[in-house]
Amino acid sequence: MIFIRYENWKSYLKFYPVTSLIILVNIVMFMVLTLNGGSTNPYTLLRFGAMTDAGPQRTELWRYVASIFLHNGFSHLLFNCFALLVFAPPLERLMGWWRYVLLYLMGGVVGNILSNGALGGGTEEVVTVSVGASGAIFAVYGAFLYIALFQRTMMDEGSRRTLYGLLTMGIIMSFVTPNVNWAAHIGGLIGGFFLYGLIIRALPRRRPR
Repeated sequence: MIFIRYENWKSYLKFYPVTSLIILVNIVMFMVLTLNGGSTNPYTLLRFGAMTDAGPQRTELWRYVASIFLHNGFSHLLFNCFALLVFAPPLERLMGWWRYVLLYLMGGVVGNILSNGALGGGTEEVVTVSVGASGAIFAVYGAFLYIALFQRTMMDEGSRRTLYGLLTMGIIMSFVTPNVNWAAHIGGLIGGFFLYGLIIRALPRRRPR
């Protein structure tokens, strides 16, 4: 089962440095938000890079990346960091650190782009603010879905069933939970699926001789 973590914290940091760094950045940015007006304050979120569907900020490209590392409240941070902590490490080991970074960031950006298109333009009175690592996390799930379907020897049956259950629950909750950016989740999932297939072909890992 690839989704069970057996490592102690020292081994975890050694084997999964990028995932560890992503979690650390999420925590640091949460502390920055907390000290500058609060992580649930929409004006603070906008100031530090949240996505929005209205105003001039809607077209600011840097927000497509910055918003991936911001979270709206402690429970939002905790849930996403737990998902990263448990489910992302096997992909980092499989792809190598820089390919993994590429998929994580690009998958999150694809999710944000599709989310921005799905939300449409807001008004001055009704503005949607969106933050979170969920789009990038769903890109990781999308990569695992590709592996489960097309690289079956790389994933055991128990892990495959766990992934299908996780995806089913994640997609359902994306639509039934209030104030959840379902478009970013679905966009990240689709983006991660196709990005993984592209990366393993265009940027294959060199096997040691």
